[in-house]
Amino acid sequence: MDLGLAGTKVFVAASRSGLGAATARRFSLEGASVAINGRQLETLKETARMIERESGHTVWAIDGDIQHEAGAKRVIETAIEQLGGLDILVTNAGGPPPGTFEKFQMSDWESAYRSLMAAPIQMIQAALPALRQSKQAAILLVTSLTTKQAGDNLILSNVMRAGLAGLVKSLANELGPSGIRINAILPGWTETERVTQILSVVASNSGLSMDEERAKRQSNIPLGRMGRPEEFGNVAAFICSPAGGFIHGALIPVDGGEIRATM
Repeated sequence: MDLGLAGTKVFVAASRSGLGAATARRFSLEGASVAINGRQLETLKETARMIERESGHTVWAIDGDIQHEAGAKRVIETAIEQLGGLDILVTNAGGPPPGTFEKFQMSDWESAYRSLMAAPIQMIQAALPALRQSKQAAILLVTSLTTKQAGDNLILSNVMRAGLAGLVKSLANELGPSGIRINAILPGWTETERVTQILSVVASNSGLSMDEERAKRQSNIPLGRMGRPEEFGNVAAFICSPAGGFIHGALIPVDGGEIRATM
């Protein structure tokens, strides 16, 4: 199926590895011009070269911290300059540390806010002028299944992700008349570095081994396994493509059926 993404200009935040890298890879395989982002330029360039070898298309590596307004603005403006415009913005960020309410100080809450709430808001603000010039503009927020179903020992994520749901629904109303679509994907347990970190912390607290904690998580997933990053990337590309052109203001789980809510 041709998704109609060839030649589109795409920026994917926090895409050195994990879900971000998988998303950038899928767009590039579809023929899009892609810019990726991370804090460490050398490792980011390695990811870009890896995707380029597979897709045959140039991938731009743009280093920078998107958690602060000036950094986010510079990164987005650089991406627009290098790509020659912008059609698709994918906001993404590494999740906050796991833990319970009493573990965290206000500085931890402020850090989680900067990473999960401020960063996408700042990127969208910086990208909107270019997106308004696009005929197939789309914004995709990468959030988490904790948007709809609170996870144990993930209070920072639970709270901030719920706020992003409000952002998506509000901007769907505001941007829709301009032809700019916005959606969010709610990934579940997927085989990434982030998930390995969470399992390690939870295992050290529970006294169980990593394998036991992994099996415990998988037992709550109807498909009986964790997701693969490329499966996430496939969904991300479809939602942002003309093939998914009537999907707007949606919070779409990619979680193997773990979210049990009917709405």
